[in-house]
Amino acid sequence: MTDLTTLTIAEAQEALTTKQCSSVELTQSYIDRAQAHTSLNAFITFEPEQALAAAHAADTARAQGASNPLLGIPVGIKDVILTKGTRTTCGSKILHNFIPPYSATVTEKLLSSGAVSLGKLNMDEFAMGSSNENSAFGAVKNPWHHEMVPGGSSGGSAAAVAGRLVAGSLGSDTGGSIRQPAAFCNLVGIKPTYGRVSRYGVIAYASSLDQIGPFGRTTTDAALLLDAIAGFDPKDSTSIQRNDPLSTALIGKDIKGLKVGIPKEYFVDGMEQEVSDSIRKAIAQLESLGAISVEISLPHTEAALSVYYIIAPAEASSNLARYDGIRFGHRAKDTKSLANLYAQSRSEGFGDEVKRRIIIGTYVLSSGYYDAFYAKAQKVRTLLIEDFKQAFTKCDIIASPTTPSGPFPINDTSKKDPLQMYLNDIFTIPVNLAGLPALSLPCGEDKNKLPVGLQLIGKPWDEARLVQAAYAYEQSTSWHKKLVK
Repeated sequence: MTDLTTLTIAEAQEALTTKQCSSVELTQSYIDRAQAHTSLNAFITFEPEQALAAAHAADTARAQGASNPLLGIPVGIKDVILTKGTRTTCGSKILHNFIPPYSATVTEKLLSSGAVSLGKLNMDEFAMGSSNENSAFGAVKNPWHHEMVPGGSSGGSAAAVAGRLVAGSLGSDTGGSIRQPAAFCNLVGIKPTYGRVSRYGVIAYASSLDQIGPFGRTTTDAALLLDAIAGFDPKDSTSIQRNDPLSTALIGKDIKGLKVGIPKEYFVDGMEQEVSDSIRKAIAQLESLGAISVEISLPHTEAALSVYYIIAPAEASSNLARYDGIRFGHRAKDTKSLANLYAQSRSEGFGDEVKRRIIIGTYVLSSGYYDAFYAKAQKVRTLLIEDFKQAFTKCDIIASPTTPSGPFPINDTSKKDPLQMYLNDIFTIPVNLAGLPALSLPCGEDKNKLPVGLQLIGKPWDEARLVQAAYAYEQSTSWHKKLVK
């Protein structure tokens, strides 16, 4: 019998529909594999009994005539997303015992579609990181090479799908936290337009940048997950009510005449040669399918990293002020005053990277520095948005590397300087600052024969066009067919 964990979501759904397997059998296959690969450290909270009960319910619903692209499909949920009754830690010691009284909108949508949750996936603490080494629950390993990082902050979400511990997963993307792990793990990861997917019930890092999105082994799988969680939510004041086509609407349509913008600022010195070569080959492949490449300029790209590391920490310092040791989460013992309780609880509960960003954010928002840093960063953010607006007058989508290098080793000494780690997000951060949709898909290998990702960036609300281009490229190559043993 075929190993059921090798099936894509679309293939698994076909197998379920034609009664080649049941959801209980499919779910059990993933449970067995997850239990055999605990060394990846992809899960923070693993719930096999709950998953089997949900799988049984899915089989019953199917027998009664129910149908849905995700009915009975095993998935995982990043631990930044609230799940009623299931521990949600955000990868932090400060929330190690927090059990939410309600679920996030995306959780409700995913589970109401019939998907089966196997549990909560590991991540960089409070989604702050590019390697998943900042988790209070230990580093996640890349399934392609266990001494390498899977990327971050959604490292557990990526490793679980690449390692075939779940069929698909949800992650969050504030500056590249879906696309970079997707690139490192040979997956498709989609960061939707800001406002397309509800943030209600998502533990906030930087509220003007955070967005929830899916991981899948193929473009179709990721698009099916996105369509399940997208849509207007009155509980989220940043959610937008629109009637755009489903992200799967243009799958299979040819891309003849599609204009692909190539930003000259995204092919920089210091990028690994194999990454650069893979991206250029991918662009040539798009051209062979009928796309037309045009050179574009995004002149303020150089400022994006600085702008992000002012705005994101500023919003984080505000959002994380709620963790005071009083209402929920970790509470320090033997404190002598209220101020001491706050200080001790946070000192014990937060990791170094979270503390670093809170301190930066508090500094740039402080009296005398607000105008010099935060206000100026918001003005430059507007210039970055204008850059993309101008670029999209010349092209339909933009193609670039997802990351400047392939996966790097866990505990890589060259990344101990936080600035070196931050540079890993240089191509993904501008998309979040502009609120645009983007995805990463497999397109090659680096010098270590590890995955390289192609980033496609779209116009606002144009996920369907991105998925169309990604699917066309994917079907003409075989990178997505590679499986971890």
